[in-house]
Amino acid sequence: MPVHDSSHLVNKVVYYGETLIDISIDTVSAADVQSGVYFHLPTGERVQGTCTYDADTSDATALAAEILNTKTAYVNGNKVTGSMPNIGAQTAAISAVAQTVQISAGYHDGSGSVAIDSTEQAKIVAGNIKTGVEILGVTGTYTGDEIAQAHATTGSATPSTSSQTILPSSYNVQPDDDFLYFTQFTVAAVPYTETSNAAGGYTVTIGTVPQS
Repeated sequence: MPVHDSSHLVNKVVYYGETLIDISIDTVSAADVQSGVYFHLPTGERVQGTCTYDADTSDATALAAEILNTKTAYVNGNKVTGSMPNIGAQTAAISAVAQTVQISAGYHDGSGSVAIDSTEQAKIVAGNIKTGVEILGVTGTYTGDEIAQAHATTGSATPSTSSQTILPSSYNVQPDDDFLYFTQFTVAAVPYTETSNAAGGYTVTIGTVPQS
């Protein structure tokens, strides 16, 4: 007569020395069997599996737009194909003070960059910035003394029968001067002589004969 009860179930059957069923050595557990599927434990007890494969996705909240394009994932038990665009590396150069760079929506691989345009970088030097003022990490040294200085000079000219253009630079005795101006410019008097001639009158001579 059977001696087993609800706490001691059959887990092995031997028929005339031949083992027909033996689950006493099995190591399966409820977590190893898919949820909703029944099996027997090594004790002989019939139980239901609890495995939901890799994870229970019932509380997942990811959206397709939050998953990389063409990639798949399971959300709340459903397979979802991503639609997030793959931007890769986005780069941009800023060339104006008020310029802004719009960052594209999507996945970025981390190698993109935004920088000041190289032409504009070349202008951000200490000599172009007022002394004591710092712009983008560069402290200015410009004091205003670098402005071209004006220096005075004097000059003179001898009258001629042709027009003359007299420039201060013609009298520059300081080659490093940037600008010159006249504080005094002397134009010699036009030579004038009167001499008697053989006819009993006077010959008036104005100017001098140019040297050839």
